Amino acid sequence: MNVAVVGTGYVGLVSGACFAEMGVHVACVDIDKDKIERLSKGDIPIYEPGLDEMVRRNASEGRLTFTTSLADVIDDVSLVFSAVGTPPDEDGSADLKYVLNVAREFGQRIKRYTVLVTKSTVPVGTARKVKEAIQEELAKRGEDIPFDVASNPEFLKEGAAIKDFMSPDRVVVGVESERARDLMLRLYRPFMLNNFRVIFTDIPSAEMIKYAANSMLATRISFMNDIANLCEIVGADVEMVRRGIGADTRIGRKFLYPGCGYGGSCFPKDVKALIKTAEKNGYRMRVLQAVEEVNEYQKTVVFAKLKKHLGEQLEGKVIAVWGLAFKPETDDMREATSLVTIDLLLQAGCRVRVFDPVAMDECRRRIGDKVEYAKDMYDAVLDADAMLLLTEWKQFRLPSWGVMKKTMRNALVIDGRNIYDPTELAEYGFEYHCIGK
Repeated sequence: MNVAVVGTGYVGLVSGACFAEMGVHVACVDIDKDKIERLSKGDIPIYEPGLDEMVRRNASEGRLTFTTSLADVIDDVSLVFSAVGTPPDEDGSADLKYVLNVAREFGQRIKRYTVLVTKSTVPVGTARKVKEAIQEELAKRGEDIPFDVASNPEFLKEGAAIKDFMSPDRVVVGVESERARDLMLRLYRPFMLNNFRVIFTDIPSAEMIKYAANSMLATRISFMNDIANLCEIVGADVEMVRRGIGADTRIGRKFLYPGCGYGGSCFPKDVKALIKTAEKNGYRMRVLQAVEEVNEYQKTVVFAKLKKHLGEQLEGKVIAVWGLAFKPETDDMREATSLVTIDLLLQAGCRVRVFDPVAMDECRRRIGDKVEYAKDMYDAVLDADAMLLLTEWKQFRLPSWGVMKKTMRNALVIDGRNIYDPTELAEYGFEYHCIGK
């Protein structure tokens, strides 16, 4: 089976590599010539565990190719996946210009029945616009070539994308015809050996499922952060509360961990886009507006704790930041709490020394030399007045507290992810503060 994937960003590259891993011949298409040249040489532009090896292996075995031209490959494929970006517009709605550009080129190039599958996260109603764009291009050509559109939203977690794609909880496919359904079922059949579910729906429902799923997870996070903040005020322990409510099978334990706010490429963007979709249709998403408000506040909580325990005058203080990426196992800093925290620290006149296992280059790209870049986690805390933990990388979980106590100017740790044991830190003479206790 031959497919094309347009867009070699996170979703497109992971999807293309995983399809190729299952024996599909995949042509990855991108208008960025430099990126295609890098990929053709085995240089992977994003960090995702296991992806570089998978891309290189399938490319060397001829199942995965890279090109800047959809026209060069479209005659050989039965499915074209659109995995281009849908960045938030100024008003928070999803910008569909790249999605519609793919649809127009698809309409300009097809010569036989082909399915255009939207893999990007798009608002409900996008498939109708995509279909209209294709039909307009076919009309300009004076052609009546059959085609279908489909929706196949991705549910990949950064840092675990390969596992999520190869052994997913479910695959959601929105289709309008049996012909498109059969093609998609044939494509995903190899992944069904582990008995996971392919859920076929109408296209608007498939488009809504992606936004609803991410918004529900974001809601759980903001709910627990709100509860954590109240726990601190009334003297409760959010960890005990979390275990107590998570034991209820109707609620479950997942995504009930309080912290210093969610970030990344999906949750913030998708919550905003769903709120905007509702507004355009005359409805107000009251719960999601509160979810967003809580999350924006939560990103300032670690800084607020720092001021509370070091005082309002922070000018000249040396503050170490452990963790820059929005979550472990990625270098992605989109909407990361670290960006908000660092900005607040710099505004207060602090010297900021940062360390992250993989996101240092991304931080330099984003903010340049406004902060000091440490060689390792211990270099970051040298002569520091406080250490702020913002990303729960595994290597941060069991630091040498004795070494840190000797090298830090002031033994203050503020844990934005609740990964440390307060009793242990107290034994080493640290002042320790976390979320919700």
